Amino acid sequence: MTSDTSRTLAEALSAGPVVLDGGMSNQLESAGHDLSDELWSARLLAERPEAIVEAHLAYFEAGADVAITSSYQATFEGFAKRGIPHERAAELLGLSVELAREAARRAHAKGVTRPLWVAASVGPYGAMLADGSEYRGRYGLSVAELERFHRPRLEVLAAAEPDVLALETVPDADEAQALLRGVRGLGVPAWLSYSVAGDRTRAGQPLEEAFALAADADEVIAVGVNCCAPEDVDGAVETAARVTGKPVVVYPNSGEVWDAKARAWSGRSTFTAEQVAGWREGGARLIGGCCRVGPGAIAGIAGTLGSA
Repeated sequence: MTSDTSRTLAEALSAGPVVLDGGMSNQLESAGHDLSDELWSARLLAERPEAIVEAHLAYFEAGADVAITSSYQATFEGFAKRGIPHERAAELLGLSVELAREAARRAHAKGVTRPLWVAASVGPYGAMLADGSEYRGRYGLSVAELERFHRPRLEVLAAAEPDVLALETVPDADEAQALLRGVRGLGVPAWLSYSVAGDRTRAGQPLEEAFALAADADEVIAVGVNCCAPEDVDGAVETAARVTGKPVVVYPNSGEVWDAKARAWSGRSTFTAEQVAGWREGGARLIGGCCRVGPGAIAGIAGTLGSA
């Protein structure tokens, strides 16, 4: 597997904490890019790939060890709605990994000496719908139907040789089951990260049951939560560590709330880098931020973990 380091991400997690990046969309928007259509940041894969490299680079320079690719919203079905054929869509999915690799190369050229890894983002089925259902789950599809949706994209992303597949913002244990089936045999490790509300998935399942699905999955190197309120992280970290015995991944939102109808954020940020020390104590090893968490916050996380 092509990588900037001889050490795997799993090996790094066993040695200590690893810093994830922050939100891709807020970094692109802060650079002046319009992400208002249904493809979100995935649209820039075709239109402004250099902007994506620059966003990744900002996070690497801020202290992130892992870049999550811009493929969260990138699906064959979503691209097809925009008239992008299957073959071109596959190229764009692969490109998302190469752009993150390019950012790592530039970071190293600019003096960053630590290992850098690339995580290929695999968003939930609801992200393709672009109607907020990724925050609800319960799409009315069976586990087998969801696996059929995810597997082709997983295969293409795995072929691009990321260091890990990020099965992220998963709202529903049924979809997690489909994703865990989908990664079998691909030869690329994965992490599984739920979007949660309190001690349950967004679809309402107890986190103990949801995390337990990954406990015996050899492909899964970390389990946890993302795209949730910072206040929901502590309990989830404890539960994930206890139920699975695996390293825990956490990257919450800023604490602001997404209004799917208005397609805008409201409220105030409650995310602070100091919170991560407690998450680390609870078993979190892969720590960063999601929506509305930018390079400044990631720098704070890197500083906190470096002094922990």
